[in-house]
Amino acid sequence: MPSLKDLRIRINSVRQTQKITSAMKLVAASKLKRAQEAAESARPYAESMDRMVGSLAGVMSDRSEDAPRLLAGTGADATHLIVVATGDRGLCGGFNSSITRAVRARIDELQKDGKSVKLYCVGRKGIEQLRRDFGNLIIEQIQGVGRRGATYDEAAEIGRKIAGLFEDGQFDVCTIVYNRFRTVMSQVVTFQQLIPFAAPEQTEPADTSDAIYEFEPEETEILEELLPRNISVQVFRALLENGASEQGARMTAMDSATRNAGEMINKLTLNYNRMRQAQITTELIEIVSGAEAL
Repeated sequence: MPSLKDLRIRINSVRQTQKITSAMKLVAASKLKRAQEAAESARPYAESMDRMVGSLAGVMSDRSEDAPRLLAGTGADATHLIVVATGDRGLCGGFNSSITRAVRARIDELQKDGKSVKLYCVGRKGIEQLRRDFGNLIIEQIQGVGRRGATYDEAAEIGRKIAGLFEDGQFDVCTIVYNRFRTVMSQVVTFQQLIPFAAPEQTEPADTSDAIYEFEPEETEILEELLPRNISVQVFRALLENGASEQGARMTAMDSATRNAGEMINKLTLNYNRMRQAQITTELIEIVSGAEAL
């Protein structure tokens, strides 16, 4: 049984921890607003970019032999590259582990189908959690991206590297995995195919008019310019969504930790008071017994 001194030390230790988690919660809350605004602002542009490229890809469907490789692909799906976008820091609940758990499930699924898998890890936590079981699959590691807020230049650099790997014949299909921000307490693990380009699902009825479009320059030239840029835009969107999701998860986790610390302090204080009362009672009994003996 711990002594009164041990309980006092533990209560003080938990109080210090509670101060830290409370401060981290406030910091995450202040960062969350900016990160959420950035993620929500990027969605319309990224979705419009996807729709525009999808529209051009539909025009090229009848001339698949002229389609750029980023659109047509290699004609096979034997090798898959998974871009794992996680954070560099912990203390954010299940934010990082939910992504790596989904990636593990996808790797197992692909390998059971006889596919080859390669990993492109963006974020220290993803590298640490996947290195033990799938270290031989990791072909690229990047840390520190978005430490002070994701920038388009960082996303464009990642997009260029991915496109370069595809041109070198390193993979057939590329998919990025990230957490899409929904609410402070809810993030959704999202798989988005980058290469070959996959047209987004139609949320609105398609235009059935007989309009004829003329393109200047040719559709192929437009797509050759837009497809690499679309990869960078979608990577940028994923980084922004991850940033907002991470701050929301950290805020929720630190709030829960602060409340748990408060409950633990109450229990320890109750035990401390009970032990102190029992000790005082024992001492009084000893004094009374001694007085009666005299």
